[in-house]
Amino acid sequence: MKFNFKKQFSTFALVTGFAATASMSMAGECRVAEASMDKPGGFPDRALTMIVPYGPGGGSGQVAAAMAEAVTGLTGVNINRDHKPGGSGTVGMTAYMAAPADGYNVLEHIDDASSAHALDSSRPNPAEDLIPLVVSQVTFSQIYIRSNETRYTDWPSFVKWVQAQNGKATIANVSKEGSMERVIMKFITEASDMQIQQISFDKGAPRYGALLGGQVDALFEQPGDVRKFLDAGNFKPILTVFNERPGVFSDVPTHKEMGMDFEPLLRFRGFYVHKDAPSDRVDWLKWAFQRAYCEDSYQAFNDSKFMNVIDSYRDTAGAIDMINAAIVQYRDVYKEMGLDVK
Repeated sequence: MKFNFKKQFSTFALVTGFAATASMSMAGECRVAEASMDKPGGFPDRALTMIVPYGPGGGSGQVAAAMAEAVTGLTGVNINRDHKPGGSGTVGMTAYMAAPADGYNVLEHIDDASSAHALDSSRPNPAEDLIPLVVSQVTFSQIYIRSNETRYTDWPSFVKWVQAQNGKATIANVSKEGSMERVIMKFITEASDMQIQQISFDKGAPRYGALLGGQVDALFEQPGDVRKFLDAGNFKPILTVFNERPGVFSDVPTHKEMGMDFEPLLRFRGFYVHKDAPSDRVDWLKWAFQRAYCEDSYQAFNDSKFMNVIDSYRDTAGAIDMINAAIVQYRDVYKEMGLDVK
C-alpha cells in the first residue's frame, strides 16, 4: 500500500523545526544561563543510574556515555550506565518505568519511544509519563555501502542492482516495524520500485559488522553512529535522507534529488526522568542535563558525530512539543499503512 508521505510529514517538519534550512550556528549554542545551581536538600548525594535501552556500541550508547561524562564534569555527580537492549527500546523502557521514581534514575531514549506510543497508546508517552530533561541530538539518516564495493558504486547503480536481484538483496536495519528507519525504508523502496530484505539488528555493533563483513549489501544508519567506519574508509554513503546536501556530504545526493518527494523523519535522542520524581529534583536534573549540553566535552562529541549540521538542542518545553508532534504524525502514517493502531 502506498501512502502520501509528503502530506503526513510536512507538518511534523514544520512543528518540530526539522527543516533542512535550520540554522547550523544554533547546534552548538548554549542556551542555559545559569552556570551553577544549588542541590535541593543535598540531592543527589550518590551516583545516578542511567538506563539505556540499547547496546553501548550504537548511537544511544555513545550519546549516553558522552552526556554522563559532561554531567559528571559539571556537577561532580557520577552516573552509572545500565544498558538494557531489546525490543527496539521496549525492554529498557519497561525496566525504567519499574524503577523508583526518586530522581536517582534517569533514562536515555530516542524517537522510538514516541513511535511506540503512537502505535500502542498503552505504552508510556514520553511527553506525559516522563519529563524530558533535554534532547541533545537531532540528525539525519543515510544509506551506506562498503567503500570497496564493485557491484554498485552510487545510488542509481545500487537501485539498478537491487532491482535485478528479485528480492534477494539485503540491507541492515533496526528490528522494530514502524520505527523511523523502517518507515523511511518503506517509502524509499516504494519510490525506487525495488524489493530489498531488511535484516534486523537491535544492537549497533552487529549491524555495522554485518556490512563490514559482507553479510548484507547495504546499511541504513545515521552518520555519527558510523563515523569511525567513514573515517577509516570502510563505508561510504550513497544516499542522504535530508532536504539539502549537508556540507560534509556535499558529494552525496539527497532522496529528493533522486525523485523521492517526502519530508524526512530525523533521529532524536534525549534524556528523561519519571513524571512522579520530586519536582525540586527534577528542576536540578533539568539544569544539570541542559547545562551539560554546553560543556566543551559534549560539544566536541556532538561535533565529531555530525550533530552540528542542524540544531540538536531542545529544552523540556521544546522536547515536549517535538514528541507530541511526532506521535500525531506517526499515528496518522501508521493508519495509512494499515497497521493496528491501538
